Amino acid sequence: MNASEFKSSLAQNEPPPSLEAPLRALWWDAHGDWERAHAEVDELETRSGMMVHAYLHRKQGEAGNAAYWYHRTGQPARETSIADEWSALVAELLPTSKKS
Repeated sequence: MNASEFKSSLAQNEPPPSLEAPLRALWWDAHGDWERAHAEVDELETRSGMMVHAYLHRKQGEAGNAAYWYHRTGQPARETSIADEWSALVAELLPTSKKS
């Protein structure tokens, strides 16, 4: 799946079953369901899960909580727009987008 296919899947009522939790979280976030998105990554201790977790708290305006999760990933907090961060995360997390 590429970013275009991921965005096309947003027209559906449920995320594609092949998506891993961080991408499902971004999918639910795009549907306006922050709670369901957060539930997908709330206890996920992977770098990708923590990046999405940070993004979700940043989106909610919880800068301190977001900073905690960004710190846990070893990456600085992003300073792009929320929309740009969402798009960047989708591109980073899709298997076809990963560099070998």
